[in-house]
Amino acid sequence: MVFDRKNIIRIYLLAVKRTRNFLLSQRSREFFLFLFFFFIAGGFWLLQTLNNDYETEFDIPVRLKDIPDNVVITSELPTNLTISVQDKGTVLVNYWLSKSLYPISLNFNDYKSKSNHVRIPTSQFEKRLSAQLNASTRLLSITPDTIEYYYSAGASKHIPVKLQGTVSAAKQYYVSDTLSYPDSVQVYAPADVLKSITAAYTQPVELLNISDTLKQKVSLVAPRGVKFVPDEVEMVFPVDIYTEKTVEVPIYGTNFPPGKTLRAFPSKVSVTFQVGLSKFRQIEASNFHILVSYEELQQLKSEKYTVQLRAVPSGVNHVRIHPAQIDFLIEQITE
Repeated sequence: MVFDRKNIIRIYLLAVKRTRNFLLSQRSREFFLFLFFFFIAGGFWLLQTLNNDYETEFDIPVRLKDIPDNVVITSELPTNLTISVQDKGTVLVNYWLSKSLYPISLNFNDYKSKSNHVRIPTSQFEKRLSAQLNASTRLLSITPDTIEYYYSAGASKHIPVKLQGTVSAAKQYYVSDTLSYPDSVQVYAPADVLKSITAAYTQPVELLNISDTLKQKVSLVAPRGVKFVPDEVEMVFPVDIYTEKTVEVPIYGTNFPPGKTLRAFPSKVSVTFQVGLSKFRQIEASNFHILVSYEELQQLKSEKYTVQLRAVPSGVNHVRIHPAQIDFLIEQITE
């Protein structure tokens, strides 16, 4: 440790000495003199270059103000106007450094329309923009050429959210539900458009082979002139793992006339199925029903009956019955 510290101090002192010797040497004076004239020449070159004419673009923010409380803008306004200008480089650099160009403010009440649809040619702002520029600056173009927006004055309704797309689970997993928070949104639109809107659809979603519960923010697709509040929802896709379970389900006869009853051999069958782990304890034999009607048996030409489930609980898949066929007798009951 002592050796390392001494070695470091020695190297530091040696570096300081060499640096001082270089700065005091003739070579150092020549080097700094070269740098001085280099920067002087660079400055003259830059001034000469900036004295030429150039074309460039600037973004001017657009603001819509004084919007009444009951009015909702249902389409996106352009956030900026892009102006193309020409002038000497020194003037253009001054625009960049001083940030002297002010936003274009639009008063909502100045552009109200009975159709709830506003179109403003940006050529209307040419004088306002030119007033912000130097007298030597030429305004070449304004993009876009039109500011357009739709608005709704109080017309709205509540509609459900619906998912668009494909969501699938990996092998041995399944998506047990599709949840949306919130599950409905407020929609604003012109009255004639509002009538045709029945649901808010999400952006197309494609989630494949997921193996764990997934949460994802999804934007809503708003048709032109329509606004959803909120404009995005959180979709939740609960994922569960399949497990297998077997229950014993009894066989019952139905619609038998008085004095007759069903004798099934065996009287119970094994029902094996796949179910999510979260529902494993909830699904029992009582959730399944095997009912054999008298009419069915009368139409059979054999004494074998193929077992069919009359009810299968939600969340159950790949159901297998053993035995698949049973023997039966229609027994006359003696009173």
